[in-house]
Amino acid sequence: MSKASKVKTYRPNVAAVILSSRYPHTCEIFIANRSDFRNDVWQFPQGGIDEGETPHEALMRELLEEIGTNDVEILCEHPEWMRYDFPNKATKKRYPFDGQSQKYFLVKLKPEAQIELNTKIPEFNEYKFVSQDALFKYVTHMKKPIYRKVLDYFKKEGYLS
Repeated sequence: MSKASKVKTYRPNVAAVILSSRYPHTCEIFIANRSDFRNDVWQFPQGGIDEGETPHEALMRELLEEIGTNDVEILCEHPEWMRYDFPNKATKKRYPFDGQSQKYFLVKLKPEAQIELNTKIPEFNEYKFVSQDALFKYVTHMKKPIYRKVLDYFKKEGYLS
């Protein structure tokens, strides 16, 4: 089978658009800088769905593993699975998958939530809350089209302004 006709495989994954606990008075979105890359790679928390796990269960587990808390309220779920391909330089690291198929959730941190990036296996080395406009100045280029589509949906549903 030629490379061009190879069927691509996508890793099932969840991703969280996290709003600060000050929402809806202030609309600030959480982004974090990955600790496994040399350059700034800012993104939303995300992670694979384990076998037998629902997307909701994976979301709660991944939040706890990546940001040290899952004290969130789920506000909305994107109806579609969003796909993207890994960049060529990352394909060997991500083998056997060609990319990820992600289910996005909009969540709000509860007031008592405490973010802790120094988890068992730290994925991020810093985080910040930014406006929707500023978000696109930080996030990695390959994620921008999906992030725009997801945020536009949450805006259309009345959660973001």
